[in-house]
Amino acid sequence: MTIAVTGASGHLGRLVADQLLATTDPAQVVLLTRDPARLASYAEQGAVVRAADFSRPDGLVDSLAGVERMLLISTDAVGTRVEGHLAAIDATVKAGVRHVAYTSVQEPTKDNPAGVVPDHAATEDALRASGLAWTMLRNNLYAEFQLDTIAHAAASGQLFTNTADGAAAYVSRVDCAAVAVGVLTGKGHAGHAYDITGPSALTASDLAEIAAKRAGRAVEVVQVDDESYAAGLVAGGLPPAWAPLMVSFGAAIRLGKLAEVSNVVEQIGRRIPTPLEALAAGM
Repeated sequence: MTIAVTGASGHLGRLVADQLLATTDPAQVVLLTRDPARLASYAEQGAVVRAADFSRPDGLVDSLAGVERMLLISTDAVGTRVEGHLAAIDATVKAGVRHVAYTSVQEPTKDNPAGVVPDHAATEDALRASGLAWTMLRNNLYAEFQLDTIAHAAASGQLFTNTADGAAAYVSRVDCAAVAVGVLTGKGHAGHAYDITGPSALTASDLAEIAAKRAGRAVEVVQVDDESYAAGLVAGGLPPAWAPLMVSFGAAIRLGKLAEVSNVVEQIGRRIPTPLEALAAGM
């Protein structure tokens, strides 16, 4: 069975590639990327590396030749990526791929204010309408993205947030990769949408406790409104265009949209999910 991974040179793509090469015949692994040179080390291990660019759909069908299952990793062009996702889905159908797993977000519903929801919802709808077998991999927020927050809080003694008492079940990328590999190499996953989460849902107070252990002193949680949070992010160096997205994640957490904890990492990924505190300890 030949398995393809899009965006294979990205953080998640490489983790998936590593796990696939450790568990399957490398010759059956097709890694797709805009720049094949970035994956030369994987080609040396026997993987098939092919050029693929969602903005150039004419070549996508050829890139998917012989592929039976594919992991469609959502691109990072939030707000403008749906067209590329649709091109990839169209090429997948034309190439005869049977099953696509897609990296989405937990609870991609209209009442979820997270700024990534519209892109993921549209892509999920397109997959359902495509005639392909599909699996939605609804990843919670990546735990790795919280490490800078923890580091800044440890250094300053304050953790600013707009999440109120809401919690998120932050999940590590390596755990997401393990679930993706389990779906791509396993059976019985077609037609399922899986919430992929860390081992527990953490509040801002929990993050502050992790920061306090790192700093060896108390860390204060400072609750602010969305506007103030956005201003603080920009003042701290975040590009202004990214601030609304970060604010929207806080709003989603505040509303409980990312709080549900699942056992998918254990059940499908066959590993114990990584606690955020463990990641922070390795900083």
